[in-house]
Amino acid sequence: MVEFFGELKAEAVIFDFDGVIVDTEPLHYAAFQRLLEPLGLGFSWEAYVETYMGFDDRDAFIEAYQVHGARLSATELQELIDKKAQLFQEIIRDGISAYAGVVDLIRIIHSSQTPLAICSGALRSDIAPILETLDIADCFDVIVTAEDVAKSKPDPECYRVAHARLNECRLLNLPPGQVLAIEDTPAGIAAAKGAGLRVIAVTNSYPATLLTQADLIVETLEPAKILSV
Repeated sequence: MVEFFGELKAEAVIFDFDGVIVDTEPLHYAAFQRLLEPLGLGFSWEAYVETYMGFDDRDAFIEAYQVHGARLSATELQELIDKKAQLFQEIIRDGISAYAGVVDLIRIIHSSQTPLAICSGALRSDIAPILETLDIADCFDVIVTAEDVAKSKPDPECYRVAHARLNECRLLNLPPGQVLAIEDTPAGIAAAKGAGLRVIAVTNSYPATLLTQADLIVETLEPAKILSV
């Protein structure tokens, strides 16, 4: 178990990835634009933050086409997802760093034997090399990605899957109320809440005024400023 400020206690913790562990949102945005702008389907950074940031790649491309009244076949959609994944890998080769304190937080939680998971709308191929670079890949029992679910956040499916897999891999029977999600977007908070989890929201991507559905809102995930120990 781990104890956070606000009298929040968790028997398991599930981290979002983009916007919580690493600041990859500008990199995802750049990859989307390199694919969509030549097609006349690009969108502004403001639109990305307001609409697309909570989506996985699949739903982001679908939205970009629908906004312009364009048609997108299943084959074309998969080709776009694959090309975007390749572009993202090229972009992150220039280097990437974690948000202040979050790697230490993950290691502290891991050392306490508290089960850990990632629940992200990114692809596994986006996440795995970054976790290896940050030397925290071995900290997580479960990683749930866009490939594991049919719907992206705010649908709660991803958190339900992550919760169930944590219970299965650790041979536990934790109710959702004993599991805590760490999120940075309104869509992510809605997904975790829809699965019955408690939520800490960090203001990396959105102001606190848009994260009010969380149980606790923090400005940083630095352990000294979030852990009640």
